[in-house]
This record gives sequence, structure tokens and C-alpha cells, in this order.
Amino acid sequence: MIHGIGIDLVENDRIEKVIRKWGCKFLNRVFCDREVEYCAKHVHNAPHYAARFAAKESFLKALGMGLGMGVKMKDIEVTRGGDGKPEIVVHDGAKNQIDKNKITRIHLSLTHTENYAAAFLVLEKEKELY
Repeated sequence: MIHGIGIDLVENDRIEKVIRKWGCKFLNRVFCDREVEYCAKHVHNAPHYAARFAAKESFLKALGMGLGMGVKMKDIEVTRGGDGKPEIVVHDGAKNQIDKNKITRIHLSLTHTENYAAAFLVLEKEKELY
């Protein structure tokens, strides 16, 4: 049963400008260490950061939440599974929401071009018996 869906589109230039202006202060506030490590490996890393930012926003939208409602951006971590598929790992406030809403699966798709990055996310839970 679908609990919620979320989609987000981010301009890569916007993320690149924020990183140039705020540097590690921004990266450490929004991204987990493994995310920074992964993105830093790429010569042009803005699309990778933007895709992860879009995934975090999509996650919040799928929950029906916004920033400042108990889930921090760093509570939502984008990783890659063994098969290369993007996955969400939840921490702290995000984990609390997943448990509270009895979410059993998180489906994530990312894409990026030279100018934009996008994420689409579906939260799934077991069908409730009445």
C-alpha cells in the first residue's frame, strides 16, 4: 500500500552556488559523510549533490512534512546499493517517522542532466486490515 509519493527538481547551478558560498558549512548541515565522500569523487559534483538534495526533499514530501517538522536533512541519507541503485538510509527523526508511519519500503529514483537533478520517491507500507 502506498503511504506517500514525493518528487523534486533542483537546478544544479543553484546547489553549486550555495556550495561555493557556504562550503563545508552547507555540506555538513545537509549531507552525511558518505554522501559528501561519494559526490566529492566526481569532477563536476553539483549534479550529484543536487540529486541527493532532491531525494531528501522528495522524502519529506512523501511523508507530508516540511523542514523544521522533526526531520533534519542529515537524517535522510542517500546511498547506493550493491547493484548501484540509489537507496535511502534513515537516521534519528527520519527513522522515527518511518517507524511511526509503519513504512516498510522506500523506492527511490534519481536522474540528472547538465542543468537539473530530480528525484522521485515512493513510501510503501503493509496494507492495513480492517
